[in-house]
Amino acid sequence: MLTCVVNISEGRRPEVLAALAAAAGDDLLDLHADRDHHRSVLTLAGEGAVRAVSRVAVERLDLRTHAGAHPRMGVIDVVPFVPLTDPSLGDAEEARDRFARWLGHELGVPAFRYGPGRASLPEIRKRAFVDLAPDAGPPGPHRTAGATAVGARFPLLAYNLWLARPDLARARSVAASLRSPAVRSLGLAVGDAVQVSCNLVDPAAVGPAEVYDAVAAQVAIARAEVVGLVPAAVLAAVPAGRWTELDLAPERTLEARLDSARPSPG
Repeated sequence: MLTCVVNISEGRRPEVLAALAAAAGDDLLDLHADRDHHRSVLTLAGEGAVRAVSRVAVERLDLRTHAGAHPRMGVIDVVPFVPLTDPSLGDAEEARDRFARWLGHELGVPAFRYGPGRASLPEIRKRAFVDLAPDAGPPGPHRTAGATAVGARFPLLAYNLWLARPDLARARSVAASLRSPAVRSLGLAVGDAVQVSCNLVDPAAVGPAEVYDAVAAQVAIARAEVVGLVPAAVLAAVPAGRWTELDLAPERTLEARLDSARPSPG
């Protein structure tokens, strides 16, 4: 079973978010929109709905007028295919390659592939169209849609920690102290607030409790925020008494949403 976690450069206009959700149909498991990041994360079941969502994004969005706290290179910014139970990335890599070819051919959006043995997502953001050519599509950015990073990866957790005091320099310092092969992090100004924004690349090794405690040891935290859904194994590794503090809940796991999306037998 594959999921697809599509990151779209739009987080403010309800009518566009509704159109994206409608395009995903019954395969939409979750939609998380953020006005300040000006970004939405759609968690989809399978690999089919991402094409319909991408068509809407290219039709409705224009990167030239986009401004938000989160780094981006395209209106369909990042498209990772994620195996839920498969211990290998074989199926996810095949889905990634199919989508990259489709995106380049059908929508004319250049696609950069990431995953094992390829440039990482941070490297693509730095090197795209500089010394790294697209894997599919035209050699330069789409006029309004930019470019897309299409990946194959294991489940990760996007996790934001909002600081009690809006000290951006401090947030950047804390974020730098967290970085490791298992954690990518940035200190960001988000409206009038400041956050340490993290991707827990290996949440089985370094989970939300460990990151929360590492940040709390250095600076006061106002609140935690999970972006999207959480693998059930990550939730199970955290004592239930900390779920509220860490913004975790059983009904917000990937597995729970998939179960609720499946039709009842009979």
